[in-house]
Formats: sequence, C-alpha cells, structure tokens
Amino acid sequence: MSQPKKPNYLSGYSPDVQQQVQALLENNTSGAWLLKKYPQAHELASEKALYAYAQGIKNQFMRSSAPISKVIYDDKIHIINNALGLHTYVSRVQGNKLKAKNEVRISSLFRKVPEPLLRMILVHELAHLREKDHDKAFYKLCCYMESDYHQLEFDLRVYLCHRDRFGDLWGRSVD
Repeated sequence: MSQPKKPNYLSGYSPDVQQQVQALLENNTSGAWLLKKYPQAHELASEKALYAYAQGIKNQFMRSSAPISKVIYDDKIHIINNALGLHTYVSRVQGNKLKAKNEVRISSLFRKVPEPLLRMILVHELAHLREKDHDKAFYKLCCYMESDYHQLEFDLRVYLCHRDRFGDLWGRSVD
C-alpha cells in the first residue's frame, strides 16, 4: 500500500502539521473547516476595486514606499510561475532619468476567496516594495501590515490543497 501524496503547498511545515491537513483532506472536512473560518468570498472582482484596496493597505502602512502603478488579476500566474501573486517593476528611461513602475499581479484564482486571504497575498506582494528577499525583515514587515499573516498564509495553503482535490469553495473563479 503506497503512502498518500502529501500536499506540496505544505512542504515547509512540520510532518505533524502535514499529517493533520492530510487527515482533513482524506475525511473531506477541509471545506467545512475553511467555510467555518471564512464563510464568504470578497467582493473585489474588478481590477479597479482591487487597485483601490491595495492602495489603501499601502497608504496605511507604507506611505513613503514607491508608488504602485497597477494591481491586476492575472490568468497566467499560477500556471506559469507557480506563484500566488507577483510584484514586478519595469524600468524605463525618460530623458536622462530612470523611472521604475511597480506592478502587483494576483492570480485570477483569487477572485473568489475570502477577503482576509486576498489581503494576505496583497500584503506579501506590497512588502516586496521594500524588501526584495523572503528574509526576516520581509516577514516582519508582513506581520506589521497583517498581524495574522502566518495563520492566513497557512489557511490559504490548506485551501489550495482542498481546491486541488475538491475544487473551489467560494464559487468558480471568473476569468
């Protein structure tokens, strides 16, 4: 008898935690657990609303950081980059100055998730405005902007495992 495949989203967690999540998945109780914590999806379906929401977080915690020029849902992120979101910057020469534009792209599969989970992804990508690497300073900034950052990240990873096995919880992603 072969071992059940462990969720790849949880590879950084202890074997104990991975086994607990595996048990939730095998008993088909992961959905109920997530729905109890997060009963409904956010209503930020448009990119204009997403940009305004991200700008609000940035203005509250990172007013002096570089401006963001674009925040969008991207259909290709999860498939190509195996990422939840991306922070990119484009450098352009304007006259004798070098201008950089910061963009945040969120995977389209997060159009229909609860607001705290979307916020965690945005906080992560906004933290890259100041901290490029995933180091201690980066995670300290994430926790400053969202005190439950680590719990939300874990819950999102559980959702991704659930989604891979059973499909979406809060409605089909709109592409």
